[in-house]
Amino acid sequence: MEEDLFQLRQLPVVKFRRTGESSRSDEDGISGEHEVQIEGVGTELEPVELEDGAAVPKEFANPTDDTFMVEDAVEAIGFGKFQWKLSVITGLAWANAMEMMILSILAPQLHCEWRLPSWQVALLTSVVFVGMMSSSTLWGNISDQYGRKTGLKISVLWTLYYGILSGFAPVYSWILVLRGLVGFGIGGVPQSVTLYAEFLPMKARAKCILLIEVFWALGTVFEVLLAVLVMPTLGWRWLLILSALPLLLFAGLCFWLPESARYDVLSGNQEKALATLQRIATENGAPMPLGKLVVSRQEDRGKMRDLFTPHFRWTTLLLWFIWFSNAFSYYGLVLLTTEFFQAGDVCSISRRRQEVKAKCSLTCEYLTEEDYTDLLWTTLSEFPGVLVTLWIIDRIGRKKTMALSFLVFSFCSLLLFLCVGRNVLTVLLFIARAFISGGFQAAYVYTPEVYPTATRALGLGTCSGMARVGALITPFIAQVMLESSVYLTLVVYSGCCLLAALASCFLPIETKGRGLQESSHKEWGQEMVGRGSHSPG
Repeated sequence: MEEDLFQLRQLPVVKFRRTGESSRSDEDGISGEHEVQIEGVGTELEPVELEDGAAVPKEFANPTDDTFMVEDAVEAIGFGKFQWKLSVITGLAWANAMEMMILSILAPQLHCEWRLPSWQVALLTSVVFVGMMSSSTLWGNISDQYGRKTGLKISVLWTLYYGILSGFAPVYSWILVLRGLVGFGIGGVPQSVTLYAEFLPMKARAKCILLIEVFWALGTVFEVLLAVLVMPTLGWRWLLILSALPLLLFAGLCFWLPESARYDVLSGNQEKALATLQRIATENGAPMPLGKLVVSRQEDRGKMRDLFTPHFRWTTLLLWFIWFSNAFSYYGLVLLTTEFFQAGDVCSISRRRQEVKAKCSLTCEYLTEEDYTDLLWTTLSEFPGVLVTLWIIDRIGRKKTMALSFLVFSFCSLLLFLCVGRNVLTVLLFIARAFISGGFQAAYVYTPEVYPTATRALGLGTCSGMARVGALITPFIAQVMLESSVYLTLVVYSGCCLLAALASCFLPIETKGRGLQESSHKEWGQEMVGRGSHSPG
């Protein structure tokens, strides 16, 4: 017997690292790394490299256990036909940018047609952001409590209904209320990112989330082109109705969407989650992992207090400021661009503001072809931001990408002090908008990755709500403060982005190369590294 034990001790040890959380319960006290004695196998094993999005071969899928997590299945199935379909459908929801872009087109038209004073025109824009701010946390809570698909579907149908209805508004008070209700629905549309991210393998996640952000830019471009065709002939009412077209397409296709398997497992619906994973594997033509799907420990979902546990307190507070700064700077730049272009350069801005102030507030100016062209070019500047962010986010990480975006925006803002000509002004504004929109997109990648499944939708919803606070405040800086001092205005935006860059660097968790966290009871050190990365351990 002693000789047998001695021989067993001489056998080499092969270690397998799991791709998800340990399939054992916390009470078992067993780690996700298992030692297996295999005779005749050397200790030096070469890792098997896979292409991005490639499925794990069946013989390698989950080799050491008879159980697997949802993360294991998502990684093993890989990226395929199912994710392509999901990209298009969630992208249609994300094209709700048309409902935002229409504000800059609708405001001057109603100003002329209904003879509205300037403050009523401004209120028409503000009420949409009030609706978004008040509903973002609510939609996040609904998505965590009742499912991602449920929250997204209700918010899109809500936006679609009131968006079409606002085209029939008889008077100003009606359209004010209806556009506020549209904003209330738009507050839930970012939950499409939550649903989308939970179906993506680790290597493809950042790129795919950034690529559906392209639908936002496409939506704004399509809105401008639609306005050029519709406004001279059919008028603003038809523009409001036709702007709901992407959401109408989503409403027809959303019944194809499955519920998130991660949510189903967390809520105890093991069979439903397994059926969803098998459906994805069938569509992608990839094998399912071997063994039995493990049901996660049941947790309270959508609780605000979970965002302020010791693990996530600083992350939540820093992310709120980052999202606030993103929207504050992004929408501020949109407002400043119009002012700068109409003035010709930064030095002429004060003189022009005095001339405008001397005019009657009811002076009517319809949008011209040149105005539409400027809107189109300004919108197109967001595409370079997507490409730059896409190139760097997996190279330098999420935190550094956000910090770099804020720093470039701040630097371009300070360069505007030099009273540059129109051409240089255009270049600086485009670079600034490209990077601030890129920082926004990086935040949309980072936020769903950093929170666990139980609070992922709520975390994204509260961050989106803080962004709307920034969007509400920024007109008082970009328009009111600008009347007093253009330089003080630029200092405010530049300083805010410098602080946001520091906040990005101080975020305690870097999510690059990490899987999505399932349980809020585990620290990030216990989480998976992912099949695509090899830790030195």
